[in-house]
Amino acid sequence: MKRVFSCVVAASLALSLLVGCGASSTASSAASSAASSEAASSVASSAAETAALADGVYTAEFDTDSSMFHANEACDGKGTLTVENGQMTFHVSLASTHIVNLYLGKASDAADHEADWLQPTTDTVTYSDGTSEEVYGFDIPVTAVDTDFDLAILGTKGKWYDHVVSVRDAVEKAAEAETPADGTYTCDVTLEGGSGRAAVDSPAALTVADGKMTATIVWSSPNYDYMIVDGEKYLPTNTEGNSTFEIPVSALDTALDVTADTVAMSTPHEIEYTLTFDSASLKAND
Repeated sequence: MKRVFSCVVAASLALSLLVGCGASSTASSAASSAASSEAASSVASSAAETAALADGVYTAEFDTDSSMFHANEACDGKGTLTVENGQMTFHVSLASTHIVNLYLGKASDAADHEADWLQPTTDTVTYSDGTSEEVYGFDIPVTAVDTDFDLAILGTKGKWYDHVVSVRDAVEKAAEAETPADGTYTCDVTLEGGSGRAAVDSPAALTVADGKMTATIVWSSPNYDYMIVDGEKYLPTNTEGNSTFEIPVSALDTALDVTADTVAMSTPHEIEYTLTFDSASLKAND
């Protein structure tokens, strides 16, 4: 009888030990799961902090999963990212007016959330050949840069399509110098582009009237017969001596893209340059 009792006690102790191990394993698993969840939350929080940008205006790449849905070629695949009070909005000009609405999410959900459809703006883009076109653009709310998100598009045929996009490689735009008061000035100007053989007179004459700036550009050659600035063609203001033009200047301290056509070669040839006007060198004429 004592032997039977001893066996029962031993079995009870063994069962107790087994139950104890199971409880310990479950508690350990729960603790491990909690730790993993906390680590994941920490990583997500860190990623969000990394993606956050200071208030300001940036240029950024617009990456998509489709060659049919992209930034207009005149914009070189980029758009403008504005950060205000921590809220990010990305404006992109598209290739045409064939995409009429966007929706942040899946195409299957778009029809039930019409109030959330993004409405188009009408943007004017200028191509490298000087021609201009009106296309649709959109202001897209962005929660994080360098991160993929769902963006559905609605075409002119009334069908929604799923896409995955991202806003990447944000670079803050340099603050533009203020436009000087109306008057006449001289201002240092830097020419870049082409073969490097051409030059322009510096400083250049700069006139400000009604808040708009006009620069007199004198080339080192008499062989330029026109210039293109912001899609507009400008002819020389002189008939003798080195080619001279009066062109608009949108901002100081910012590279201005221009095209100049030269007849010095066997056939006329358009060459792309940039002109940068240095605000620090600005001097008012007496």
